[in-house]
Amino acid sequence: MTDITSTLADAWFHTLDPVLVRLWGGVVFRYYGLAYMVGFVIAAAMLKALARRGASPIPAHRVLDAMTWLVAGTIVGGRAGYVLVYQPSLLTTLTPGFPFWGALAVHQGGLASHGGMVGLILACWRIGRGFGEDDGSRSGRAPTLRVTDAVCMVAMPGVFLGRVANFINGELLGKIVAAPGSPAPWWSVRFPRELDGWIAPGTRQRLSHAPELSPDQRAALDRLVEGVRLPEEPWASALAQVIANPGRYRAQLEPLLSARHPSQLYQALAEGVVLLVVVWAIARLPRRAGLITAWWFIVYGALRITTEFWRLPDAQFGDAGRIYGLSRGQWLSAGMVGFGAGLLGVVLARGGARVGGWLRPAGAARATGSV
Repeated sequence: MTDITSTLADAWFHTLDPVLVRLWGGVVFRYYGLAYMVGFVIAAAMLKALARRGASPIPAHRVLDAMTWLVAGTIVGGRAGYVLVYQPSLLTTLTPGFPFWGALAVHQGGLASHGGMVGLILACWRIGRGFGEDDGSRSGRAPTLRVTDAVCMVAMPGVFLGRVANFINGELLGKIVAAPGSPAPWWSVRFPRELDGWIAPGTRQRLSHAPELSPDQRAALDRLVEGVRLPEEPWASALAQVIANPGRYRAQLEPLLSARHPSQLYQALAEGVVLLVVVWAIARLPRRAGLITAWWFIVYGALRITTEFWRLPDAQFGDAGRIYGLSRGQWLSAGMVGFGAGLLGVVLARGGARVGGWLRPAGAARATGSV
């Protein structure tokens, strides 16, 4: 029988701390927050560059105003989507401390990308109404699809950084490629956070994302947790302390962890790099308003459907997380593909003037034959 206390060196052991800086009073600044901040800064810089090239309807001097709406749309829409689709129990969760309502506890995590997109579309509609100037005029008035085209061109760096932050957090786990105690491919990762699915000691009770442990492995986990548990401390709290300090308990933890696909990094590359290349290739030439938006939805949805085959459904859904073999995220992404295809048909059928690309102005449309 394999010695479950031996160290497995074939897969990478995840020891990254999701907290970037610990401040006073228990307040922390996480990599996830940094990812959003940097993503928005990059998006603002890209929008200004596009405006100077005549490839964005948002005036350069109004980019920061536009970003205010985009940030609000992303956070409000992302949180609403997460609560309504993934964890509706937060609607009835009340706490004695700020912010008092579970639906508002954004600092504890929980933003849904699909909800964020709905929020962004609403923000783009508002941005398209223009901005009031000191002389009473309004600048930057534009059709909503022209604004969404510009936003679709600058969204990918933030998406990439958000997925990297998911990896640092050890969340949104990938599928298992090797069971605990078994050899694993070098590219796979062992995430200590998967053990938080074991909800009671000495039992088979576990959430769907937790690994299947042998009796010896369960006993080893119980001994590890009991070794750090204080008198009267709940077992789950002691387990959380072990998970929060993976480097200290690596020798004991590693044989108890499955090796998984780093699906967060797969999605970072797909949604942040591949999508950027495709969208910017389309946007380089003059085209009809809405064409970039349509292709963004189609390509993002297709990439998300593909990469989610290597990712577990959200833990709170358990085995119900897949419907006819697809996760809720995949079904939502399929809807995005359908929406994008329908929008593409409308854009191509209605004709109209072309808007300039970032590489070639609108006047070159006739020569290039672009759509």
